[in-house]
Amino acid sequence: MSAVPALGAERRLVEAASRLALPVALVAVFLLFSALAPGFLAAANLQSVLVNNFTLLSIVAVAMTFAVSAGGIDLSVGTAVDFASFAFVSLVLAGQPVPLALAAGLGGGAVVGLFNAVLIAGIGISPFLATLGTLFIGRSVQQLLTNGGNPVYLPPAGVPESFHLLGRGSLAGLPVPLLIAALVIALAAVILARSRFGRVVTAVGIEAEVVRYSGLPLKAHLAATYVLVALIAAVAGLVLTSTVTVYIPNSGNAFLLNAIGAAFIGTTLHRHGRPNIAGTVLGVLLLSLVANGLLMSGLNFYWQQVGTGLLIFTVLALSFASRKV
Repeated sequence: MSAVPALGAERRLVEAASRLALPVALVAVFLLFSALAPGFLAAANLQSVLVNNFTLLSIVAVAMTFAVSAGGIDLSVGTAVDFASFAFVSLVLAGQPVPLALAAGLGGGAVVGLFNAVLIAGIGISPFLATLGTLFIGRSVQQLLTNGGNPVYLPPAGVPESFHLLGRGSLAGLPVPLLIAALVIALAAVILARSRFGRVVTAVGIEAEVVRYSGLPLKAHLAATYVLVALIAAVAGLVLTSTVTVYIPNSGNAFLLNAIGAAFIGTTLHRHGRPNIAGTVLGVLLLSLVANGLLMSGLNFYWQQVGTGLLIFTVLALSFASRKV
């Protein structure tokens, strides 16, 4: 009889160890670069990590977390970022009010989500293939709209001061982009973990057929999920555009792979290996610290990508290995 409690205690210990893989990696990376990278601990550098590395990626990765929670993936989050950026810049360039331009930017992202919703929930195409197709179509559309992919610059003079608020403003001494990211993270965490919609999305990812047989509107939840993913990604597009004052076609795809990596790294924080917002945010922070630390160490971009890939493999391997013990 004593073996049963011992087995339960061992299982709990293994689960705890698997969930510690991400926090341990985060602390280890921070300590490593604190020792090896000159200037890594400087306040200006750490602020740069949060504002320049963490902010936009965290928003896109949170969007990706919803898609992964629903048992799918969204390869077109970068397209939603780009469409939002293009709509935002176009209306500002046309002299329209900034609030209207912001609404148009969100609408541009929503178009991507609605297109995915039709393909996935309406026609029944797998999320991977549907969003891959949206990625290719979106890339071509952007090239057509910009005469082969030319950037759309806003003139230095004549741009309303309110245009720069999202990307360069501050509130109570805190950068507005970081506050926007924090708001997106907080709302996403509540929606995914506490709302009925979030619980159904998670159930769809675990066993879609059970959701279908229970009488819940499976297709409606899938459609809403991919629209929500695109809308969240569109927020990143608005912040990005406000920061750099230019629309660069297909630049949103730069966030895609790291967003996927952060979402899957974050699953190690959950007891059952499920996507979760807290884990995703820690995953983004980990990737941001690695990118900055390698840069501060003097390694070029290509080695940064190698380091990021090895880190993802290491965290996932440690977590999965501990669960099999």
